[in-house]
Amino acid sequence: MTDPTTHRCGYAALLGRPNVGKSTLVNQLIGQKVSIVTRKPQTTRTRVLGILSDPGFQLILLDTPGVIKPNYGLQRSMMRTVTAAVRDADVVLFLADATFDTPDTLSLEYLGDKPVILVLNKMDRIPQEQALPLVEAYQGHREFVDIVPVSALKGHNIDTLLKVITKHLPLSPPMYPEEMISEHPERFFVAEIVREKIFERYRQEVPYATQVNIVDYTEREGEKDVIEAEIVVERDSQKGILIGKGGKALKAVGMAARVDIEEFLQRPVFLRLFVKVRDDWRNKDTFLKSYGYRD
Repeated sequence: MTDPTTHRCGYAALLGRPNVGKSTLVNQLIGQKVSIVTRKPQTTRTRVLGILSDPGFQLILLDTPGVIKPNYGLQRSMMRTVTAAVRDADVVLFLADATFDTPDTLSLEYLGDKPVILVLNKMDRIPQEQALPLVEAYQGHREFVDIVPVSALKGHNIDTLLKVITKHLPLSPPMYPEEMISEHPERFFVAEIVREKIFERYRQEVPYATQVNIVDYTEREGEKDVIEAEIVVERDSQKGILIGKGGKALKAVGMAARVDIEEFLQRPVFLRLFVKVRDDWRNKDTFLKSYGYRD
């Protein structure tokens, strides 16, 4: 039972350049996978919400796309998502790659006037003292309420970071039931798993030109659930690459995705994938709205 006089609850937005480890950190803090993680940059496209509940606090994490200079409609929408997450947050976790020599000045522009914790990630890759010049460079740009070195991948210093975050949350009762880890529906996670497998298996432009939509999700008592997903690309050539010779490439994606989907749902599924071409969808408002990237 929570004590209303001491319980803290609030939003913490994660912000930083692509591949700095935001999604890995969210999953590490939650203790469960809620954000897809790949080696490629710009994997996260929307705000992903993860919830960590404890008798003394409830932390609502907002994972965001990596900060970039946008070149087309989808990327501009992604950067609006970053701005909105910072606006909604009680505290911002600014993730910096400790192996870099210079500050991420582009991401700094998105921080606004919220309290910011500088989180130095990937500290497992360097001696701790090597990060001091980078910390001083960041402090020359703005004030931070706390500075915490971590390794999101290895889980180093995560407990310390959690204590630092929660002390900056407002006194408040929980906003979500304690058993919830996200507000996103199962369909969202199923689509993200399929997209993750595409990012892992294809190179260059194909993953970035891909959108995954769940068009049918039928739960069946005593039988496998049926899930149909359309994979949208921008050109016929991309469709050919996705499907592969004799459909082998797409079949491999489906098999890999099904394993993770069944683990996530804790029940067997029949997954059917098909590919559609939507010319230049990343620049067209009609498609961006339909796929949930515009209000």
